[in-house]
This record gives sequence, C-alpha cells and structure tokens, in this order.
Amino acid sequence: MRKRKEKGRSGSTRPPRLEKPEWLTMSPQEVEELVASLYRKGYPPSMIGLILRDQYGIPSVRAVTGKKLVQILEERGLAPSVPEDLANLIKRATRVRRHLEEHPKDYHSKRGLILIESKIRRLAKYYKRVGKLPPDWEYKPERVSIFL
Repeated sequence: MRKRKEKGRSGSTRPPRLEKPEWLTMSPQEVEELVASLYRKGYPPSMIGLILRDQYGIPSVRAVTGKKLVQILEERGLAPSVPEDLANLIKRATRVRRHLEEHPKDYHSKRGLILIESKIRRLAKYYKRVGKLPPDWEYKPERVSIFL
C-alpha cells in the first residue's frame, strides 16, 4: 500500500518558456504539414506530440506554431469527431464490458465500469458545454463502435 502523498513523476518536463528553440530549423508551416501527415497515417494527437518531441526535436508544437496541435487539425478539417480523452475512456469501458460478459461475478470490475462511465458522462457534459460535442450527443454503450 502506498504511504506517500507524492504522485508519480514520470514523463518529460514542459519547456520553461513558450518560445521556439534556437536549434529548431523547421518553419511553422513545415511543422503543421508534419502534424497533418502524421494524423493521416493514423496517429492520435497525443502520439503525434510524442513523435515530434522524440524524433524531430520539437519540444512543443504550440511554441513553434503558436497554435495547439488539435487546433491545427481542426483548421485542416482533420480533427476527430470525439475528443481523444473521451474516446479513450469509451474504449476502456468497452474492454471492461467485454470482460464482464465472460466474468459476470467480477464485482470489482463492475464497480470500475460504473466509475469509468460516470467519468464519460462528466466529460461529455463538459464537451457539450464548451461546444466540442453536439448538444444531442449521448453515451450509449450498445452503439459505442460508431464513435471509435
């Protein structure tokens, strides 16, 4: 059992300043083209950020282009219909549902599914309020595959 109050510290730290680094030779237009091409290859936005950081040495797309990664995709008409974090939660819920079909007495997983679905509903409520999802969108587990 964890006794400490600190949370994990994995992952990279964000750049201290939001400006283009000196070593970067790519122009903002080239970075935007790279983002669009990586998305067309099937990478989600979070993975695109990691690829740009690790393979191309771009610490932050926003520092180089002045726009967020998803904003670049939206301008080009490539943005996903469902935001990535909501889609990941929906995928998790479908995996737990599949597990519960095989193991109906797994009460811990039933509780986990309830928690995951409540997160989905809260996040969907937020995205409807902000305007990223249409107002009539609702989560129905039986028709989940439509959105993924």
